[in-house]
Amino acid sequence: MSTQTDHASARTRARSGWVLALFLGAAPAAALDTYPRQDGVDVEEYVFRLSLGDDSDALEGLTTIAVRFERAGVTEVALDLVGTASGRATGMEVQGVWVAQGSGGASLTAARLARAERGAPAPFEHAEDRLRVALPEPSAAGTRAFVSVAYSGVPATGLEIGATKYGERSFFSENWPHRARHWLPTVDHPYDKARSQMVVTAPSHYQVISNGRLVEESDLDGGQRLTHWRQSVPIATWLNVLGVARFAVQRLVDFDGIPVSTWVYPQDREAGFHDFAVPTHDVLAFFSSHVGPYAYEKLANVQSNSVGGGMESATAIFYDDDAVTGERDVRWRNVLIHEIAHHWFGNAVTQSDWDDVWLSEGFATYFTLLYREHAYGRDDFLRGLEDARARVLRYYAEHPHYRIVHAGLADMGQVTTGMQYQKGAWTLHMLRGLLGSETFWRGIRRYYATYLNGNASTADFQRVMEEVSGKQLGSFFDQWLRQGGVPTLAATWSHSGGAVQLELRQTQADYVFSLPLEVELRFEDGSAQRAKLSMQTRDQDFSLPAERAPEAVVLDPDTWLLLQARITRRDS
Repeated sequence: MSTQTDHASARTRARSGWVLALFLGAAPAAALDTYPRQDGVDVEEYVFRLSLGDDSDALEGLTTIAVRFERAGVTEVALDLVGTASGRATGMEVQGVWVAQGSGGASLTAARLARAERGAPAPFEHAEDRLRVALPEPSAAGTRAFVSVAYSGVPATGLEIGATKYGERSFFSENWPHRARHWLPTVDHPYDKARSQMVVTAPSHYQVISNGRLVEESDLDGGQRLTHWRQSVPIATWLNVLGVARFAVQRLVDFDGIPVSTWVYPQDREAGFHDFAVPTHDVLAFFSSHVGPYAYEKLANVQSNSVGGGMESATAIFYDDDAVTGERDVRWRNVLIHEIAHHWFGNAVTQSDWDDVWLSEGFATYFTLLYREHAYGRDDFLRGLEDARARVLRYYAEHPHYRIVHAGLADMGQVTTGMQYQKGAWTLHMLRGLLGSETFWRGIRRYYATYLNGNASTADFQRVMEEVSGKQLGSFFDQWLRQGGVPTLAATWSHSGGAVQLELRQTQADYVFSLPLEVELRFEDGSAQRAKLSMQTRDQDFSLPAERAPEAVVLDPDTWLLLQARITRRDS
């Protein structure tokens, strides 16, 4: 997801391991967020059947869920679905639930789906936005069931029904972070990824975009059209997507056999086709070659009125109405890169817990910078990195104790603050500086391959990077992700007796940081010399050999540390 005006792209410069000894220790066990997980229940696939119309904002739905039981003794399946409440005009009302025992494979083929929808009526309770379905008998380990839910209602959010900026009726989803439950019965949490199908009946003057491959598009009697999309790769619930509107559609050249397309309002046809044509293919090529193969069946860039900035919904990325300018605006170019980067981090490798959302947003932000440096150069990368640092410093001036990895998140309004983006990106940048670019990239590729189409935690990522580097990184992860604060340095220097005397003071009110710090002495004749320091206490003094007085002393000359520094010369 992106509402940021800028994101990221970093330079592959090798760094030595001179500071690794600063960051030792093991990661503590993380607290889970407060979502009520259901032990032993694994959703393998959803089939969402929806009927939409122009006479009302109410939808009619029939969702079938393929469930595999990982243990014996499960007696119910619990789903998230916002219900109607007294005096509330929105919400979903359940008309009936059916359960069929599973047989054969997990995939909901047409024949298996038909059998599932003829299952036996099941008792259910729909209260406090939770749908609990009683199973006909306790589960046996390794067996399956198909749960079908018929429901209808007007969604308060999640599926935004209203006019585009051109006044035309449309239906666009926005499930982030837990709003799918307003219109789809699901396990509305990223820990349980599943395949999905979206089968939509709507007036034939609309086109329908969703996840995966197009299976069917058929005109029906009464001016209706049925459109069926199938997502064969498991995704987190928030990544399911639906757009129903009038579109102009351009099918671009495939990328490695993967269809690439643009979907924009007809009024923005020329501008939108121009904007989204680049750098889509080059971005796909960069991440495929540097991280690992693209995991999905297609990529569509879609203009929408339901998001601010962009939303990385799998295979069909949504962008703000105003993202189409016809000028390939740099801000929106960077948003496009960010949302495509999410298809590797956040989509294919998904955080297993809302506490760890930096694994999605911080990664997408930093890998945007990596692409920007690849495509637009080192200066563009540094501008993005310095902008991110400025945002972090402004935020921490007001929220000095904010930690990037939450601890048992309960308030979903606090899933992201922006710091998961910028400080998360900086943490990856510092980790790369610490381990060296070659080791960093090797770790990234292993992390992606290990957790492809699955879930990962911060501890999982740390473990992979420790394996490839042979180093313990617990203190590094604790310092930058599991505590608050940002280091602020006040430095003074003088030259005497053939040395530069450098005094460093950490002036932040809380926390003391271990900092690997490089210092450059710059001389009047244009020459320079460097020293590598290890600052592990709040106040430290260093003596740097220098036969002559430098013209300037520069801290962190290659921009590897997230810190605020002020350095002044003191008279000898």
